[in-house]
Amino acid sequence: MNETPTFDHYADSYDDDLNHALAATGSGAEYFARNRIAWLARCLSPLGCQPKLGIDYGCGTGSSTPILLSTLGLSEVVGVDVSPRIITRARQEHGASNVRFAAVAEPLAPGIADVAYCNGVFHHIDKAERPAAIEYVHHGLRPGGWFAVWENNPWNPATHYVMSRCTFDKEAQMLSVNEMKTLLRNSGFTIVRSDFLFIFPEFLNLFRPLEPWVSKLPLGGQYQVLARKMP
Repeated sequence: MNETPTFDHYADSYDDDLNHALAATGSGAEYFARNRIAWLARCLSPLGCQPKLGIDYGCGTGSSTPILLSTLGLSEVVGVDVSPRIITRARQEHGASNVRFAAVAEPLAPGIADVAYCNGVFHHIDKAERPAAIEYVHHGLRPGGWFAVWENNPWNPATHYVMSRCTFDKEAQMLSVNEMKTLLRNSGFTIVRSDFLFIFPEFLNLFRPLEPWVSKLPLGGQYQVLARKMP
């Protein structure tokens, strides 16, 4: 998986760079991570899904991985990332007996996971490499396993502004929700649903409870595509 730029260069500054970019929204990275994963839990609950082992694909420094573990009630999470330096930092800061980290270069065992979560990774992957990245996750999921992909919404002007402030997003190539769905279908996934979240910045937080009611409209700063690996 080739990413531009090489994230080893941002291993020490990654969290600060991200929060600097997000400052324009009035909320930090943890707010978005908790709400993304809570939304995923909300989507899985009516489907009768009770996952035990999860993959955090493109885990970065690992700050979201423990949130994934606790919010979904998982027994174990494997965080994977392309950057060896970032994985080293994730192990130091968030490693635990039930939270482990590995480089993408280390192959996952086939069919080990019930659910995979991915946030803001594919816009850093060269277009030609995206199918291989999805295949990596597909390989690690059991038949019937779930893949929740979060990406930045290219139709949202505020998203473009936030990304323009982020040092490691300079060369990013955003993809639309329909492009993401096509990539997933072509790799053997069935699309279950798609949703758009994060419309209102902090100074309009009184309106945030309305977001679930308009999540089908392409307004939010990010979207989730929830897909299932065909049994």
